[in-house]
Amino acid sequence: MTDDIHVMEVLGNAKVTVKNGKVVDVSDPIISFCPLFAKHRGINEINKESIQKNVEFRIESFGLFTKNRVVLDDSPFVGFGTSEIFMSALKKGFLDAVVVVSDCAGTVVTNNPKLVQGLCGRISGIIQTTPIKEVIEKIEKANGIVLSKDDASIDQINGVKLAIKLGYKKIGVSVSNLKDALEIKKLEKNDIKIITFGVHTTGIGLSDYDEYLQYIDLISACASKNLLKSKSFNIKAQAGSGVPIFALSNSGKELLFERLKEIDKPILITTNETLPYFTENPQ
Repeated sequence: MTDDIHVMEVLGNAKVTVKNGKVVDVSDPIISFCPLFAKHRGINEINKESIQKNVEFRIESFGLFTKNRVVLDDSPFVGFGTSEIFMSALKKGFLDAVVVVSDCAGTVVTNNPKLVQGLCGRISGIIQTTPIKEVIEKIEKANGIVLSKDDASIDQINGVKLAIKLGYKKIGVSVSNLKDALEIKKLEKNDIKIITFGVHTTGIGLSDYDEYLQYIDLISACASKNLLKSKSFNIKAQAGSGVPIFALSNSGKELLFERLKEIDKPILITTNETLPYFTENPQ
């Protein structure tokens, strides 16, 4: 049997390698604290041990990187996450398809809100993955189209091209390489509208932000100091204050509002003369 290998950058931007469903390597994290995981998982110190335990929890509970992968879910992990925002946008008809990345499949195109949340709600930055037949079959049954079933390639530009070929007009896409956003925005024409969502931003260089941020509609702050320094950082709206999501265009702002409508908890809506706004140190 050929080994299946998956690499994901996760807590503290550590690189975790999973082989045949087992964690085989964890690199040193570059940060030691994340407000998100402190709040939701009680992880107050990010280190190799806590990272490995968290990834093993995801493997056991959600089947990540294995044939037991859970692909359908409609329960939000956070109020404003990439998958949650895309899920709400699909439900409301603001988008008619999204292009995302999943372990065991690579780039996926879908119009199923539950599939978006199921695939993306429990993962971080997938760097490399191996196709797993059973998972791909589940995705296809749930109305997902895998870009490359042979090698589970991660290629968001060609994923958007596939979505357009399939006839979708309002497309959301997650982008971890900001340079891809420029090429993706070039695909907009006539009645085709594309919403780019910058994800996994920790470690991105200031020059990339300065040059490519103008092609991003929504972006996760993660632990990116360079994002906050960029001359191209022009916030239209902000969701959250610990690890916020920023809307950088009016279209991005509308997606935030669509998500806001589905949140049951009490919500404070206010204006602020200066953004970003933090109630705590995001680093």
